[in-house]
Amino acid sequence: LAAGEVMLLDLWAGVSLGSVFADQTWMGFAGREPSTEVRGAWDVVRGARDAAVALLRERWKNKQPVTGAAVDDAARAVIRAAGLGEYFVHRTGHSIDRELHGSGPHIDNFETADERTLIPGVGFSVEPGVYLPGRFGVRSEINVYMGESGPEVTPRQPQQELLLV
Repeated sequence: LAAGEVMLLDLWAGVSLGSVFADQTWMGFAGREPSTEVRGAWDVVRGARDAAVALLRERWKNKQPVTGAAVDDAARAVIRAAGLGEYFVHRTGHSIDRELHGSGPHIDNFETADERTLIPGVGFSVEPGVYLPGRFGVRSEINVYMGESGPEVTPRQPQQELLLV
């Protein structure tokens, strides 16, 4: 890792064999201050992540169903509005269960339109990202479990700022 580089740390694991996975990504920057471009991309990705969670919470509060495709659309709209849509080249998230990429609903209206409803008991990642070829990429990944009382986000306090390393 050299000064001025962006670091993406993607970790996934289960407590024991056969347990439900956790899958999270945190971002760092090697140096005292990231460039305006890096910080701006991070702010957009963080906003996309937060927009996805806001939609989940709003729909839950209003007792309205929500699909993986709708959550993908909410995140993708933030990135498109910032002019970075062409650099968001994957779905917003995937199902998580005893397989890292589980068989439940994916947060996807990019690769496939996943119209399955996110019901209590399902878990998934929310991981919007932008990747500028040959320069840098940023992603923020959290996990969401649709509990009986609404969406539960892990970690409870998602990353807000780039870690300076």
